[in-house]
Amino acid sequence: MRALVQRVTQASVSVAGRQIGQCGPGLMILVCAMQGDSDDKPALLASKVAKLRIFKDEAGKMNRSLLDTGGSALVVSQFTLAADTSRGNRPGFSAAADPATGERLYTAFAQSLRDLGIATETGQFGADMAVSLTNDGPITISLEL
Repeated sequence: MRALVQRVTQASVSVAGRQIGQCGPGLMILVCAMQGDSDDKPALLASKVAKLRIFKDEAGKMNRSLLDTGGSALVVSQFTLAADTSRGNRPGFSAAADPATGERLYTAFAQSLRDLGIATETGQFGADMAVSLTNDGPITISLEL
């Protein structure tokens, strides 16, 4: 699985002009399941994300995690994280998991964050979504398991 994690002051996602998910201070997480990803990947990735020490402590150093801060998360499916741009100018997405697997692993990832005690909202898998966020820092980290 791949994830693009952004520390945010706020984020929201809308479908057809209607907001369906949001988070306050915390993380905006774009997630893509890849071909061959096993059922244990969502929980492993959620644990890694929840424990990333990318929030400031009292001394201003990035020393605190989402678990430490009590922040929230917005999780949005993003199959384009599987983009292969090695041949030409049109990206290929064949490395992404098939839609059924992708949705199952995406849903499991969001649930794994909730199971860790993180307030988590989501986008709508497969929908044309509009995402709005205020990146804090900016802090953006790419992860792959």
